[in-house]
Amino acid sequence: MSRAFGYRAFGGPEVQLYFDRPDPQPGDDEILIRVRAAGVARLDHLLRAGAVQMLNGHVPFPQVMGMEAAGDVLAIGAGVTGIEVGDAVFGFALNGAGTYAEATTLPAANVARKPESLPYEWAATVPVSGTTALDALDRLDLPEGSTLLINGVGGSTGLATAQLARARGLTVIGTGSDSKRAVAEALDVTFVSYTAGDVPGQVRALAPSGVDGLIDLVGGDSLRTVAGLVKDAKQLLSAADNAVSELGGEFLTRRLGRESLEAVAALMVDGTIDPQITRTFTFDQSAEALAAVETGHTTGKLVIAVAA
Repeated sequence: MSRAFGYRAFGGPEVQLYFDRPDPQPGDDEILIRVRAAGVARLDHLLRAGAVQMLNGHVPFPQVMGMEAAGDVLAIGAGVTGIEVGDAVFGFALNGAGTYAEATTLPAANVARKPESLPYEWAATVPVSGTTALDALDRLDLPEGSTLLINGVGGSTGLATAQLARARGLTVIGTGSDSKRAVAEALDVTFVSYTAGDVPGQVRALAPSGVDGLIDLVGGDSLRTVAGLVKDAKQLLSAADNAVSELGGEFLTRRLGRESLEAVAALMVDGTIDPQITRTFTFDQSAEALAAVETGHTTGKLVIAVAA
């Protein structure tokens, strides 16, 4: 038996619970891991709310929370190659198995070996935040010296994107609430405050002719407020709102395989990206960790240390 944190139905925090279950078994092309660390992402509470049922509408209740994890391989299913029992790995739970658990299964295609020098807590931040940053910047493919606007720079994905953009020689302007200013400016981001108001005016003062690329991590009205600041709508990307297509932009296409995971892990090992983990919670504090992310006001990345 192993313990998991999840939810008994779609809904709010009131449906969350810890529960015991038999150790899951890997199916074909899956691996079973002992979870060492799980990343906490905005997607987690959206899945619990039933807002993304294309990902978890087929999964029986109780469902396990979480999409990203790092841990040690306990067993492998038929057809798995490149991963062996005992390997330290990290990846996505795209099979709906969840990651806030002492043990879980992951699709082998969405898992990579963890570099020895990369802490489990750092590796657990790669799947959602790290690969989103890589995908967005590769898609825009802005030349050195270009100006990039990141809408919502203070969260984990925004900070990872800012670091990678600066490493590629881009000038970065980032929007966020005043509580995010210090961490953004420490990464050489020119900060634009939501709190001060007139975000478009603030950005225009910095880039009078507009920005060369825009990565939106917020969506909704915030996206619509800044969308007109990009010179070419084809260089407008959103990882948060499909409605970006109505503005002439594009919803970010994600690459979720081993190659992308390995690429971001290498960027962490060489110092290009620091995941900016601002707090690590115990497994018993899973609800607290999720509640913090659900406010939408956290800075950087939160991680759950499931096992030592």
